[in-house]
Amino acid sequence: QVQLVESGGGLVQAGGSLRLSCVVSGGHSVWYDIAWFRQIPVKEREFVAAINWKGSYSDYSDSVKGRFTISRDDGTVMKNMVWLQMNSLKSEDTAVYYCAAVHSTSAYPSRTSFNLWGQGTQVTVSS
Repeated sequence: QVQLVESGGGLVQAGGSLRLSCVVSGGHSVWYDIAWFRQIPVKEREFVAAINWKGSYSDYSDSVKGRFTISRDDGTVMKNMVWLQMNSLKSEDTAVYYCAAVHSTSAYPSRTSFNLWGQGTQVTVSS
């Protein structure tokens, strides 16, 4: 079973940038597809971006496409890093951001397949 630990959240002005990190460890984590989701109070968790275990395919929501970039560095079989580079931030990007994982079964992971979650990191964009 992999564990996911996010970091890098904070307060930033609109138009600025942040980079979120997710440490993925345990359970042959290199074989897991990884995604970022976000959530604000009273709303459902929203898909942001995903990357497959090989790093050969990435997927983005329309709201972040062209501004956010997901990437990964598979240092070892048991511990990997995934980042979410967020540029041109807007106030509507304010949310708790969660790292999520699923054991890979396809080169093109489904947005609804992710079943393991980190604890989240708060991102606040001031206008």
